Amino acid sequence: MTEEELLAEIESQRDLMISVSTGGDRIQNVNDEYKDRRERIRRGLGALGIRDPNPYSDLWRWYGKWSCGDLPTYQSRRLYISDLYDAVLDRLRQGETQVGSQLFAEPTGWARVDRGIDRVRERLETASVEEDYQTVGLLCREALISLAQAVYDSTLHAPPDGSSPGETDAKRMLEGYIAAELPGGSNEEVRRHVNAALALANSLVHRRTATFRDAAMCAEALTAVVNLIAIASGRRDPIES
Repeated sequence: MTEEELLAEIESQRDLMISVSTGGDRIQNVNDEYKDRRERIRRGLGALGIRDPNPYSDLWRWYGKWSCGDLPTYQSRRLYISDLYDAVLDRLRQGETQVGSQLFAEPTGWARVDRGIDRVRERLETASVEEDYQTVGLLCREALISLAQAVYDSTLHAPPDGSSPGETDAKRMLEGYIAAELPGGSNEEVRRHVNAALALANSLVHRRTATFRDAAMCAEALTAVVNLIAIASGRRDPIES
């Protein structure tokens, strides 16, 4: 698929999602078309190193989102779908699809971390009420703990304060790992990313007014930290032929 064809597919998908949620096409008549196109879009974006921003595996999932009360008007649904796709469409139109190539397309290889990220994405896809979005925060926090446990070695990665972190103390385990494996200028910046992701997750767990945007930002912060640590560990290095 060329980038022009991919752009057309995404625009058609966007228009279909707006149509079914604003009194146009009936879901039962176009759901198969939607699912087939979603798979083509996923493959096309994946080949360019871009993640599909659409979390809805079929139109009934999208129906669950707009009918739960979050998007009560046709205008709010149009804006939501436009926001969902705008960044990817802009990137394709501007020819910026090679940035990042395949750096983040594959799992990390840390099984529990990869499962944790999958669970975050699945919950974000099906979430519709505040408690669901809070659960995304809990899953993000658990995935960060799994990440810390995957890379931390007590004989190599003593935290800066010299004490031993507990088994679930992701903050201090990752601080110790970063201090040992990333000496120099990048150390502090990466540590800030880790702390920010943990703070977002902890805040979301306790936010009784949590929204999709809160949960999506938390999930994005988790993904960024996992990729940072995967890069530091060598798991994103190019494979030599």
